Amino acid sequence: MTFRSGLPLVAMAALAMPQASRAELPEPVRAMIDAAIATGDEAKIRAVTEIARTTNPADQEEIDTMVSAFHAERAAHRAAEEAAKQAQIRSAGLFENWSGKGELGGFQSTGNSSATGVTTSLMLDRKGIDWRHKLTGRVDYQRANGITTREQYLARYEPNFDVSDNFYVYALAQFERDRFQGISARYAVSGGLGYQALKGGDIQLAVKAGPAYRVTEFVDGRNENRIAGLIGLDFDWTLSERLKLTQDTNAVAETGGSAVAIIDSRNTTLDLITGLDARINRSLTARFSYAIEYDSNPPPGAVQTDTLSRVTLVYDF
Repeated sequence: MTFRSGLPLVAMAALAMPQASRAELPEPVRAMIDAAIATGDEAKIRAVTEIARTTNPADQEEIDTMVSAFHAERAAHRAAEEAAKQAQIRSAGLFENWSGKGELGGFQSTGNSSATGVTTSLMLDRKGIDWRHKLTGRVDYQRANGITTREQYLARYEPNFDVSDNFYVYALAQFERDRFQGISARYAVSGGLGYQALKGGDIQLAVKAGPAYRVTEFVDGRNENRIAGLIGLDFDWTLSERLKLTQDTNAVAETGGSAVAIIDSRNTTLDLITGLDARINRSLTARFSYAIEYDSNPPPGAVQTDTLSRVTLVYDF
């Protein structure tokens, strides 16, 4: 077949035909477009319709109508699905719509204790229309020859409320216990503003900041009540279908109740966790993480920095 100006002669002839004599879209071409639309694959539909427009230039309006009908039907279907989903969320009971992750594995610690032991955690998450609730619990424990060498507990509850597409308000209640850092119990409450800097796609980044109040009970019997400020960062980067890099940071800077205490009694704690998740299957993930726990003003006899290397299996439910 001879081509001229990038078009087959049959297409040029069709363009030259009077409007009244042009035929409707040929049945084989229509069947080809219908078959592509039936797959729901937009890339395939686009490729097939581009060929159909090139070979049947007189029928572009009919082809456009078929494609427009497909997009309209898909949009209506998505809108109906979203409406049904929101209705289900709004009518859900208190114990419905929760998802979670269970984690179990081993750790290697340095700092106030050097030990290898067992780590376990549980995280529950509930997402509503505007609200999100996160419950987290973690235990690191090691005992050898009848002696406990590592005993750390963490419990956290954080509700978030979306005030716009990118901004949210958070609240936080947290409990910690680590006798080897000299802390019998530490309670913290906080509230403030969060910003979803990046969301969707392969990279997600959220930051939050706000005032806090913290009560610390030391193993030697001392108690400290302090006003504090909280800064948090949550970063996730999906490297591939099965590999994800995570970075979570929580920093709490305490100040005393007077000008002297602000200078002399400042205490900053930093929890920084870097993780690499390798998905095994739909529900199971292998996680490798490295944590740094820093306390600028630890109790007497304790060091400022602890590190914790964890290798765990995570089960999604």
